[in-house]
Amino acid sequence: MHRHCLLLFSFLFSLTALCAETGLIASIEKQVVRQNRDGKATTWFHPRACRVPGKRPAASHAFMTVQSIGGSDYFGPVHWSESSDLGKTWAKFRPIPSLGRVPVAKHPGLMAGVCDVVPQYHPPTKTILAMGHVVFYKGPKFARGDQLARYPVYTVRRSDGTWSKRRILEWNDPRGAFIYSNNCGQRVVLPNGDILLAFTFGDKPTHRSVAGVLCGFDGEKLSIKKVGPPLKLAHKRGLLEPSITQFGGKFYITIRAEDDHGYQSVSSDGLNWEPKQPWVWDNGAPVTMSTTQQHWLTHSDGLFLVYTRKDKSNTGIIRWRAPLYVAQVDVLTRRLIRSTERVVLPLVGDGVNDPNNVALMGNFNVTNAGPDESWVTVGEWMPKKNARGDLLLARIRWSRPNRLAK
Repeated sequence: MHRHCLLLFSFLFSLTALCAETGLIASIEKQVVRQNRDGKATTWFHPRACRVPGKRPAASHAFMTVQSIGGSDYFGPVHWSESSDLGKTWAKFRPIPSLGRVPVAKHPGLMAGVCDVVPQYHPPTKTILAMGHVVFYKGPKFARGDQLARYPVYTVRRSDGTWSKRRILEWNDPRGAFIYSNNCGQRVVLPNGDILLAFTFGDKPTHRSVAGVLCGFDGEKLSIKKVGPPLKLAHKRGLLEPSITQFGGKFYITIRAEDDHGYQSVSSDGLNWEPKQPWVWDNGAPVTMSTTQQHWLTHSDGLFLVYTRKDKSNTGIIRWRAPLYVAQVDVLTRRLIRSTERVVLPLVGDGVNDPNNVALMGNFNVTNAGPDESWVTVGEWMPKKNARGDLLLARIRWSRPNRLAK
C-alpha cells in the first residue's frame, strides 16, 4: 500500500508539472448568448448548462437553465433552452412548469420560487436532474424577513422531454432547521448511478457548516443515503455554496466563505473530508476572495479552479466580482499555480474609478461541453443600471482532448 501511494503521488506530481509546463488551455473565447446591456430586453441570470450525449458525438447537444433577475436575489421563474450546435445558438427560453412560483399555505401573499438551479445529465437513467433551492417572495423585491426555512428542490426532465413535478430533497435533521442546500453546487455522478453532492446547512442564520452527502437517484426520486462529518467556520454565515469534483481517484471540494477566503479540501470518498484549507498561491501567498463562489474546471489531465479575487483593477467592485479567472490546481499541495492564471471573462470598464458601469459576474457555472472545449457561463448584473447585463459564454479550448467528456 505504501509503495502504491508513492507511485500515485509520483504520477500526480509528474502530471501536474507536465500540464503546467505545456499548457492545457489553448485559447479562451467570449460569446454573447443574449444581449441586455442597453436594458431593452431581459437580463438572464444563473445560466448553467450540461452536456447531453447522443448516440454519436456529433449528435450531442447542450441543455441550459436560466432565470431573469430584477434586483438583488430577486429572480423570475426558471426557464430552459437547448443548443444543437455546441452552444453557438440557443433555442427560445421556455419556463420549466414545476419551477415557477407557487403560493405558500398559511402565509397569505407569500410565494415560493426557486433559484440557484444546476442541471446535470444522469447517464444511467438518461434524465436531467435540475436542482436548486426554494426562495420566498411577497413583494417586488427580495426581503430577508419574508424567508421561511429553505431547502433543496428539484425536477427531472425525462428522456421523452416531459418534466416531473417539483420535489423536495428531504433531510429530517435539526441541524438544517434554518437552511440546508446544495445551491449552485457542482455534483458528481458515481459509476453506480448514485450522486455525490455537498450541503451547506445550519439551524440559525450564522456559522453554517458543509458536509458531503451521498444520494440515490432512480430517474424520478432523489433520496439521501448518508451524510458525512461537517466542515465548520465560525465567521458570519460560515461556509456556503460548496462544489465537488472528482480527479485522480480523489474528490475535491471548494467552498465560499465570508472571511476574505475561499476554502478547499480533499477526500477519498466524498464524505470524510480532510481539514479545510484556504486557497493560496503556490508560493503560499493568500488568494483574497470575498463571499463569492468558486467552481471546478476538470480535465482528464489537470484540475483547474474558476474564481474571482481581489486585484488592483477591481477595488471598487462589490466583492471583486469581475473579472472571472481560471488557474490550475497543484493537486499535491492543493494550491493554485500562479503562472497558469488566465482571465476567463474580462472586466469591461473601470473597476476602480467608475465601478457602477461594470457588470458583476459572481454567479457562474462550468460545463465540460465535449472533448475539445469546456464552457464558463455567467449572467452579468449591473446593480446600479436597473439590473442590466448580457448572458455570456466563455469557450475554453483544450490543447489535448478531455477524456472526461467523451
